[in-house]
Amino acid sequence: MGNYLVAMEAAWLVRDVEQTDDAIGVAVSEAGKRLNEMNKQYVDVEPGVTGCPACGEPFDAAFLAANTALVGLLLEIEIFNADGENHAERIAKSEVGGALRDVPLEVIEIIETEADDEDE
Repeated sequence: MGNYLVAMEAAWLVRDVEQTDDAIGVAVSEAGKRLNEMNKQYVDVEPGVTGCPACGEPFDAAFLAANTALVGLLLEIEIFNADGENHAERIAKSEVGGALRDVPLEVIEIIETEADDEDE
């Protein structure tokens, strides 16, 4: 049994916004609210970043057109006592996906973490 940090990318749609900074704030706030309502406070929600295809520099993962934005969010959750990476991935998708229904999720990274002294 191991502990894993699972990072997922979510695609969040925000309507009626005029600036990408506003869209990012609304997306983070709405995702956090939905996770808190389902008692999933232990999920970290941050704005996602993507690399510029020309220069490779990172920038906010948000696209705005017609006052509607598609915002990429980074969600991280610590999974304890999983049987392996695949098991940790399934648990993470179940926990987060249950609270964020109809939100596309993709696991982008799974990192095995050290057990805390309290767990041993």
